[in-house]
Amino acid sequence: MDANIVIVGAGLAGARAAVGLRDGGHRGDITVVGDESHPPYERPALSKDYLQGRSTAEALLVEPVEWYDEHDVTRVEGVAAERLDVAARQVHLADGRVLPYDTLVLATGAEPRRLDIPGAELALTLRRIEDSDALRAVYASSSSVVIVGGGWIGLETAAAARNAGLETTVIERMALPLQHVLGDDMAGYFAELHRRNGVDLRTSTSTDSITGSGPFVVRAGDESFAADVVVMGVGAAPNTALAEAAGLTVDNGIQVDALFRTSNPDVYAIGDVANARNTALSTSLRVEHWDNAIRQGRAVAQTILGRDSPFDWQPYFYSDQFDLGMEYVGHGSATDDVVLRGGLSGGDFIAFWLREGRLTAGMNVNVWDVNEDIRALIGRVIDPGALADPKIPLTDLR
Repeated sequence: MDANIVIVGAGLAGARAAVGLRDGGHRGDITVVGDESHPPYERPALSKDYLQGRSTAEALLVEPVEWYDEHDVTRVEGVAAERLDVAARQVHLADGRVLPYDTLVLATGAEPRRLDIPGAELALTLRRIEDSDALRAVYASSSSVVIVGGGWIGLETAAAARNAGLETTVIERMALPLQHVLGDDMAGYFAELHRRNGVDLRTSTSTDSITGSGPFVVRAGDESFAADVVVMGVGAAPNTALAEAAGLTVDNGIQVDALFRTSNPDVYAIGDVANARNTALSTSLRVEHWDNAIRQGRAVAQTILGRDSPFDWQPYFYSDQFDLGMEYVGHGSATDDVVLRGGLSGGDFIAFWLREGRLTAGMNVNVWDVNEDIRALIGRVIDPGALADPKIPLTDLR
């Protein structure tokens, strides 16, 4: 196949698409366009090991720098794609260059949201390697931090702050952190984990304003919180501006089918920006996780190469906080029933989410080499008693 392929977005999904195309035998031109001045890198460590100084920038790279030249993949770094002309099949770059394409892959990712409050721009966010560098530097020179938002990024950032010795306050508008993802029981476990490690966790509290210039003052409800640094972790918004301006269908991301095809036959979308049809779940889903970016990058390469394989992979993510390491697979709901294998007090257990007796998700906490066994059970109707019984191997339930 000799088609000219342009990939807009030089993150994990875009890089994996390029690798998949070359590994699959694509002989035509491949160009990867990114607005960051770095080779494609992975982002999870930015709020984990890299933020805490336990890994290097080189360790984040999707592929060694030499791979791109060795495989004849052109990288355009530090230049944003400014406009798509889908009729002419052209990508217009901010520096005036125009890249023609036969096939276009949009992997434009997402950007951190900011609350619509006075002083929101004073808070640091965490998405790019420079953000993590800045946060690590300010953690080293500060004694206190207020983190707005108790989602995954907020809690991981809080854990890094406590490990760095900072007085740490997390302000979360919900009654519990991660409540909308995990439900009350598991969200309560994460709340206790952080409080036990010295985090001042304020729940059911909305942030109203941020003022000052270091120290800052965060106003939330009837209280004010002073801190040397403020971090905002309130989710991410998909980067859909290019797609919208080009007339592609957009709804909570770029709408694509199970083969990542957009409303234009020459354009595909993957990764954080794609609201993709998942055949295993019989619904469209936009997933902002590492594993999803890898697998969608590989899968779109297969589609472009003519080896269609509808996307049916169950979502997966992981997190490290204090002495907790966890993996989650599936797509549960906060209203699902939760069954535990092992006790919460020991710190190592497996949680299962069931809806009408059918397993929707599982999370292994400080229990390893079981995630694939859990994945194999997703969608099955399983006796809750058998799930809870540690004497019954998970492999016997398959």
